[in-house]
Order: sequence, then C-alpha cells, then structure tokens
Amino acid sequence: MNDKWGLFQKFLITQEQQISLQDFLINSIIILVLAVILEFTYIKCAKTISNRKQFSANFLLIAFTTMLIISIVKSSLALSLGLVGALSIVRFRAAIKEPEELAYLFFAISIGLGLGANQTMVVLEAFAIGMVFIWGRFLVKGKSTWQNLYLNVSGKSGEIELNKITGVVKDVFGKYQLKRYDENENAIEVSFVIDSPKPEKLQDFKSKMDGVSKEVRVSFVESKSF
Repeated sequence: MNDKWGLFQKFLITQEQQISLQDFLINSIIILVLAVILEFTYIKCAKTISNRKQFSANFLLIAFTTMLIISIVKSSLALSLGLVGALSIVRFRAAIKEPEELAYLFFAISIGLGLGANQTMVVLEAFAIGMVFIWGRFLVKGKSTWQNLYLNVSGKSGEIELNKITGVVKDVFGKYQLKRYDENENAIEVSFVIDSPKPEKLQDFKSKMDGVSKEVRVSFVESKSF
C-alpha cells in the first residue's frame, strides 16, 4: 500500500526537466514564420464578412501562447492539472460567428500544440498539406473580387418595411449581416454589412430600392470596423 502511495506521489511531483532553450528558440522562429503565412492566407483566401486583417493579427499570439503553455506543462501532471483549474476560473469568450474563423483559430492552436510538444516535422508537413489544400481550392475557384461594405438604408416609416429591405439586399448581394435597425413613427433606418462582388451591384440595389420608394436614401461605405 505504501509503495502504491509513494508511486502516486512521485507521479504528482513536478519533474525537474529543463526545457531546451535552443529547441524553444528554433520552434519560436518556426511558429513566427508559419503564423505569418497563415495570416496572409486567411486575408487572401477567407470568405468571412469581417475585418480579416484585424482578426488574423491574433494568430501569432494564439499559436505562440499555446506553444509556451504546452512546453511548460508537458513534463508535469501537477502543472497540467493547475492549467485546467486556471482555465476553469478564467472564462474566454470571443465573437466567433462563422465556422471559417473557428477553423483558422484551431489551425493556429494546433501549430502551437505540435511545436510545444517538439513535433516539428509533423507540424511542418501538416502545415504544408493544409496550405496546398487551402490555396488549391482558392485558385480553382478563382480570385475573389468581393469587398466588405457598410450599407445604410433609410426612408419614411410606412413607405418601406424591414422585410422589403432585407429581401432586396438578399436578392442583390446574397450574403449579409444585419447590424442595426431603428424605426419610429416618422423614419426607418437599417444598417448591414454586405459583400459586393461588382460595383454594378450597388447601382442595381439603388434602382430596386427606388422601385420600392422614391424617398429612400442609400449609402455605401467601406467597412473598417466589422
């Protein structure tokens, strides 16, 4: 019984295993290069309605932090349990609205996990395969000319309705996000973030809204905040 208890105590004790500073430095350089490539890939290939530059800027920090955590706790069960306890106290929440964003975040985390475990060759091979898949699909489908725009539609209340506006937006632009809706007895104002593939779509939308009401006002602004 004492032997089993002693073995269990040794299992919980933090092992004095030094992290190789040379390996850690090499992995840090590798993760820097991979994160920059992943960021560039996300900006060019992603289809999300968001500020892709702002979102992808987090990839390097996420990947490096994951690698640092794994490098520290991998040699100790006690540290691993402490990490679980710490994460149960600190609650992380992010406004991830599209599966593509979540997929790229998991990609960055997996890079950090692999390099933290010193599986450098596996990470490099998996990353190369992932890049071939992403860029291959991107090149096959062709370069996207879409741009994120902030669309604002306003008019007299009673002459235009929300369902008519959203119907025209969906018919012309397809994909959209409703960001704001205000209406009172005098006026109605609706704001969207849209993807506009061609400038002609903007004029088409304005013409269709004029068919709904001559008093409608439409404005398009390049999206920088969403």
